[in-house]
Amino acid sequence: MAQPWDYIAKIVSLGDSGSGKSSLTIRLCEGRFVSHHDVTIGVEFGSRIVPVGPPASLEHNINNPTSAAKTTSPNDTKTTASAKKDQQQKHMKLSLWDTAGQETYKSITRSYFRGASGALLVFDITRRNTFNSVTSWLYDLRQIAEDDIVVILVGNKSDLAPNSTITAGDSKNKRQVTREEAEEWCQQNKVMQYVETSAKSGENVERAFLEVAERIYQNIEAGRYDLNDRRSGVKGPGAGGGANTARTVNLGMNTGNAAKKAGVAGGCC
Repeated sequence: MAQPWDYIAKIVSLGDSGSGKSSLTIRLCEGRFVSHHDVTIGVEFGSRIVPVGPPASLEHNINNPTSAAKTTSPNDTKTTASAKKDQQQKHMKLSLWDTAGQETYKSITRSYFRGASGALLVFDITRRNTFNSVTSWLYDLRQIAEDDIVVILVGNKSDLAPNSTITAGDSKNKRQVTREEAEEWCQQNKVMQYVETSAKSGENVERAFLEVAERIYQNIEAGRYDLNDRRSGVKGPGAGGGANTARTVNLGMNTGNAAKKAGVAGGCC
């Protein structure tokens, strides 16, 4: 039976405890929100199969080079539609590593960054101290992970901050970090993108992971990974599965399973 994916990529989530990393993973894998989650010790695993490349990337307008064009002629539209129809959709299995955020486990957490091809750097937009910590988390990640790891910044709990700016006296808007300063931080630290999510409502959760997956796929297409070298964080369909592949859960686009807990390190994916 043919495998339902073309590539496997190891994705790590990192950031301070309580920023919502586990909730984001559960929302993506199971489609539900857990209001109270036990503190992650070491790492928890999950997986999800997502489409990468056209036609899905064009439909979702993710990493679409034509989206930046100011004008589109009727001929361009016909060509794009034809390409979407004729191109076979690729799929990527995201092997999700949800790491502990407490300082107590930081020395353990760092070891899980090795062999990752993508990372979600998560903070809570209602707690400025979690945003202040992302620089330190990014430094740790870049000390251990490969140089070309794909990183995006994720501001979680947008359901508690309906306005993009800080509004004094607004009890409904608990925001402590503005979108503008988060985007400025990304530019200063060479992080690809900033996405605001809500694990509670599900807003932009799937998109955050798709943004990472799509950029990894673009790197694959550009030949930047050795798909047989586990240090790259990416595997092709011909590569042998490892212990971690057996522990993760195969999920379709609209199905979910419980994310699995584990406390041992392993190779890519």
